[in-house]
Amino acid sequence: MFPSAMGMWGRRGRGAGGPEQLRARRREQEAALRKARRQQQLVSKRLLREDSLVNGDGQAGEEIAAEPLSDQELLQLLRDVQRGTDERKKLLSRLRQGLQHKETQQKFVSLADVRMEAARCLHELSHSNDPAVAEACLPATSYLLTYLSGHSVEFTELCVYTLGNLAVESETVRKQLLPQGIIPALASCLQSPHVAVLEGLGYLLSQLLQATEAPAKIIPLVLDSALPLHMLRLVSSNLELGMGVAVEFAWCLHYVVCSHVNNGLLISQGIVSTLVLLLLDLASAVVEGATEGLELLLCPVLRCLSNLLAEDEPESCKVQMQDERLLVAVFLFMQRFLQQHPFLVQECLWLLNNLTADEPIFCSALLTLDLLPALLQLLPCSGTVTLLALTVLCNVAEKGPAYCRQLHQKAVLPSLLSTLALSDAQVVGQSLELLHLLFLHLPEAAADFLSQAGLQALAQHRDNPPLQERVRALEERYLQPAAATPVSPIGASAAALPS
Repeated sequence: MFPSAMGMWGRRGRGAGGPEQLRARRREQEAALRKARRQQQLVSKRLLREDSLVNGDGQAGEEIAAEPLSDQELLQLLRDVQRGTDERKKLLSRLRQGLQHKETQQKFVSLADVRMEAARCLHELSHSNDPAVAEACLPATSYLLTYLSGHSVEFTELCVYTLGNLAVESETVRKQLLPQGIIPALASCLQSPHVAVLEGLGYLLSQLLQATEAPAKIIPLVLDSALPLHMLRLVSSNLELGMGVAVEFAWCLHYVVCSHVNNGLLISQGIVSTLVLLLLDLASAVVEGATEGLELLLCPVLRCLSNLLAEDEPESCKVQMQDERLLVAVFLFMQRFLQQHPFLVQECLWLLNNLTADEPIFCSALLTLDLLPALLQLLPCSGTVTLLALTVLCNVAEKGPAYCRQLHQKAVLPSLLSTLALSDAQVVGQSLELLHLLFLHLPEAAADFLSQAGLQALAQHRDNPPLQERVRALEERYLQPAAATPVSPIGASAAALPS
């Protein structure tokens, strides 16, 4: 045993060019470099090449590497390595030796350009509407996923958008991406510091979340991962990463919420407070005049909150939203975007409707903050905006006499007389509902309505099939001379108030 051990140690130290002496020489060189760096602040590179200089029998090898690789040899080596043959280790060793030559290095680096062009070609293909094209690109998905963790921002961005395009077009592609690890890959990549990559990842995730099979097969995987927390972080980044990133992940949150798979989890992770604070920040931006592009982010954020409130048990959401500043922010958005982006006013009113439905706190805040005049100003807009504004007013009136009295004092009747003159049956029907609630809880409002030619306003709808029964019910129950009370001082003063 001992002789063989001595022999082993003897072989390691034998020869002037043995591995131990090579290591010692390298340590001396590095020590000299460190000393020079301290003295002259020099920058150096280190290369650990000792194993390539030692032969298989432990003897020192030649310091000169193999000959430079030709273009064909280099390409063939890369193909063979990619195929995963049994000779992969030997092939990589040959490639490494070839890269010791400047000529081979230059050829190898130039292949990155070829790879980029190939990725661009694949990206062009992914943009096709032909389903057969997406199917033909199936073999590339595993490589595209691998490249998501690459170091080239441009190349990674190309791969992300290519995957997004393919996922949109083909359920087969989506089915293949899931077992290939698309969800954990996205969760890992969302820690990237590059805005372009993050925005692309948001696009890719949004395509997956919109798929028809998403509620059953994709969203549960997303909720079980770190993705929801990443989405909340990126949406609430105060736009430090740019509007595009926040918009993409706000839509992702919207698609998850709409699926109703497990909104309780999102609520427990802070989605409500995160989005409310974001709306308050965006309201501050509106006050400061920075409104460009805000409508793109406001739309999915407002929809998220509206849909969370539409859950079967929305109480936990409403508790987290009980901030009067939220109501002020919503009205600020409506005022600012009414002319340029009226669709956003509809989103605000949907949220306002869900906030005030069966909830006295928000109805009281709407009145105490004197937001009612701004709501009444939306009634002449016609269409969905008018219908939703009337619905919010009905929510307030439904709370009882005290609320109806304040509506009456704020001159809601003159506004209703204007909506009754419209031809939209839905708008007129909602106006009739509001009149019913007012007359029910505040009988003097009926007398005030009569004094303002209310019967004439109703008369034009007596023969309208969808409305005639409701018109007749109002007239018979509240607007008969015996049922109507004299006009009160409150009613008279309310009629004189501006709308």
